[in-house]
Amino acid sequence: MTYIIAEPCIDIQDRSCVDVCPVDCIHEFERMLVIDPEECIDCGACEPECPVEAIFPEDAFPEKWESFVKINYAFPEGADVINTLVDEYATEHDVQNPPLDAP
Repeated sequence: MTYIIAEPCIDIQDRSCVDVCPVDCIHEFERMLVIDPEECIDCGACEPECPVEAIFPEDAFPEKWESFVKINYAFPEGADVINTLVDEYATEHDVQNPPLDAP
């Protein structure tokens, strides 16, 4: 099993989750962060650190964001594939996540 990053991360990319990941399995792309399912050790350290609650265990993933399982699992296919999938999803669902307030 792995963790999956979902829609609330689009255009946010806070990176708090990256800082706590012990295996560096969270990678940054143009509009969001993605977890490499092959690298993820299922430790759960990232989930509570996400300020927008975008990280879920795969076995408890919200059905409404099922597209993000495919996006995260596309990691081996490279940045072009992930960026295209995210852009298509964001356009289709009119995603407009407000930026986080500066500390």
